[in-house]
Amino acid sequence: MKKNSGVNRRDFLKNAGTAAAMMAAAPSITGAAEPAADPVRLAHIGTGVRGWDLIKYTGAHKGAKVMAVCDVYKPHLQRGLEASNNPGVKAITDYHDVLADPNIEAVVIATPDHWHEQMLIDAVNAGKDVYCEKGWTTSIAAAKRMREAVKKQGAIMQLGHQGRQWPAAAAGGDLIRADRIGPLTFVKVGRYFNASPDRPVWRWYGNYTWYDHPDPKQVLADLDWAKWLGPAPAIDFNERHFWHWRCYWQYGTGQAGDLLSHEMDYVQTVLGWGIPDTCACAGLNAFWKDDRETPDTWLATYQFESHDCTAIFEGIMNSNRMQTPEFVGRQGRIIYNGIGQDASRYELYPDVPAWRMGDAPPEPAERFDPAAAPPQPTHMEDFFNAVRTRKPPRCNEDEAFIEAATLLMSVESYKQKRQVRWDREREEIV
Repeated sequence: MKKNSGVNRRDFLKNAGTAAAMMAAAPSITGAAEPAADPVRLAHIGTGVRGWDLIKYTGAHKGAKVMAVCDVYKPHLQRGLEASNNPGVKAITDYHDVLADPNIEAVVIATPDHWHEQMLIDAVNAGKDVYCEKGWTTSIAAAKRMREAVKKQGAIMQLGHQGRQWPAAAAGGDLIRADRIGPLTFVKVGRYFNASPDRPVWRWYGNYTWYDHPDPKQVLADLDWAKWLGPAPAIDFNERHFWHWRCYWQYGTGQAGDLLSHEMDYVQTVLGWGIPDTCACAGLNAFWKDDRETPDTWLATYQFESHDCTAIFEGIMNSNRMQTPEFVGRQGRIIYNGIGQDASRYELYPDVPAWRMGDAPPEPAERFDPAAAPPQPTHMEDFFNAVRTRKPPRCNEDEAFIEAATLLMSVESYKQKRQVRWDREREEIV
């Protein structure tokens, strides 16, 4: 199975040969009602905004046991320990100490994106399975190295796109493949925000709605700045980079990795077409005139040439309008009820005008009822199941590579100010 992992789950299942052993090793598809006989022994690396959400989930889940929490900022480390729901949990500030612990089977990586590559490769080389937050990484070369390392070590890797847990995605794809809306020619996804001037988008402090400004001197006293920077350029402490790293190219890919990645991954979940052929992207800081580098407006147009279909992502931080995933065919359209990570329902409409003066809006020809769909595990439960059974999770390293290539095509197009193309033979953006 994996190096340095103690008990080999795959060999255990193979050699046990009984239904009882299988039930002990894997929970039901909807999660166990009682504590799992063999919970996945986890460590969390990074308990900032998203990382805190994740540890609150795993710390309360019967299928997992949080063994260690790692963060280089003391207040975030402390809140992760409190959310772990384990009095014996270890507090760690160097992730290498996590990887050296033979009692830890898997790690959850929720650090700024510039750390993902090194941490993931180090983790799988140490025999750990990995749940990694999106966007997967910041370059195609890094994505190739990450994919290779996961495959070489036989590790389980799940990328954090929780929109894959909703049955509505697969059901909508089935309708499209059954020609229920005719040939698919257009897909539209997007993200919209419109915060007040005193609460700028991405300028929060430790959680999505926290805008009370901590004392920078105390932050520095509680932070190992050099460890936080890691592979990024060495600079003096900059609190705006620490708190608001999504705004700067050194640490991530802006809207591409944070928002577009979710929406285009949902398109991939529905359609399964892989990496688009081309991308043309334009970006602009239209409203937030602070020192951010990554644009507040991000418009990416993709072409799936062999499918004769265009997909558009609209990222607008200056409007409260919501753009839910919409799939438009020659005879109709499928419209989902939420952004990609939350889209649990859809309605199918025939190809008629959305509104005629004096007429009532059209009624959908079909609605998806989540309650009528077979239950399936949450995205994190899917990872737990994969760790136990050694079967690939929904958003494995191959799907993660598709996500990375798709989002990075928009970044390259924006930076080069031209349309870019995916070279399938070389696996390069050209």
